[in-house]
Amino acid sequence: MSWRYAVLGAGRQGACAAWGLAKYGDAESVTLADMDESIAAAAAKRVNGLLNREAVRPARLDASDPVTTRTLLKGHHAALSCVPYFLNEDVARAAVDARVHFCDLGGNTDVVEAELALHPEASKRGLSLIPDCGLAPGLGNTLAALAVEQFDGDISVHVRCGGLPVNPKPPLSYMLVFSIHGLINEYTGEAEYLRGGKIIRVPTISEFEPIEMGPPLGTLQCAVTSGGTSTAPKSFLGRVKDYDYKTIRYPGHWDRVKTLLELGFLDNVPVTVGPNSIRPRDLTAACLIPRLTFTGDKDLVILRVWAEGRKAGSAKRVQYDVLDYGDDITGFTAMERTTAYPAALVAHMMAAGETMRGAIPLEIAVPARPHVERLRTWGIAIRSQE
Repeated sequence: MSWRYAVLGAGRQGACAAWGLAKYGDAESVTLADMDESIAAAAAKRVNGLLNREAVRPARLDASDPVTTRTLLKGHHAALSCVPYFLNEDVARAAVDARVHFCDLGGNTDVVEAELALHPEASKRGLSLIPDCGLAPGLGNTLAALAVEQFDGDISVHVRCGGLPVNPKPPLSYMLVFSIHGLINEYTGEAEYLRGGKIIRVPTISEFEPIEMGPPLGTLQCAVTSGGTSTAPKSFLGRVKDYDYKTIRYPGHWDRVKTLLELGFLDNVPVTVGPNSIRPRDLTAACLIPRLTFTGDKDLVILRVWAEGRKAGSAKRVQYDVLDYGDDITGFTAMERTTAYPAALVAHMMAAGETMRGAIPLEIAVPARPHVERLRTWGIAIRSQE
């Protein structure tokens, strides 16, 4: 059967998601909508050119307007939101009203909790509503769920992920591979972990640790960031002893970012500058965008998930690794592919009736092994040691 999909947001991940659904998702059609219709039109033209058929149609959408969002979504089988995270609660409500399955790239756990509160309405209408389906949170949680299935007890799960430039440049050894506002959101606040079977909160840009990736990457550095665990600590409470997430960067990055954090440059509370009031993070974002945008430079994505525990009375360890350098044929970057494809696959599985109904966390709603096995057929290499 063929499905009608809607992808909201025609930026980096949105265009890649539209391609993934049209190429691999048994799509009858894909509506690719954006606030700027010219961006949607350019992305649709690019994807249709790659497909050599007219599968994707552009549309204009102000995702902050629930009425027009609901109108656009009607008639689709499933929708994927690639808009900024703070719009996802309203977009999810519009999807439920339009009776359309819904998932998103997520990134903010408070917003996710608000979406999950729509469970009664989604369940009553036979809909799947699954937030946080991108890379991390997203694929990291799915691999964690697959790992947890391998154990009887005494389980510890660790997720490490990073999007990096292939050729790092000073001073941050970083390039923008997704929204600067999403990045700053991850660098601030607290992370939610499981430790010793209890949920705890840990401040961001702390608990530095090395991670050895082998040549050519060598030893990289991890630190706590917010949002990466998403709902997993609550989902696994009572079954998993330890669950944590950290972001991977080149050495030296975290020291510099910690200085920005401690000096208030990532603060969300406005300050007065002359006659103007401005949020420090907005000024920082405006300064960083041109300095961290390297057009034409390649990126890479690392995702490592490992778990330890006991199976049939014996100690056991499993590990899953993703190392992606993008696709030179389609031109989609590593971050675009590894973020958009997992979410697009969730949209496909929702449309096909393979996910639980209601507003339910990813690690519960989506069968982990089928998702991982099918994602490999979409071109994402996932190495496993089970």
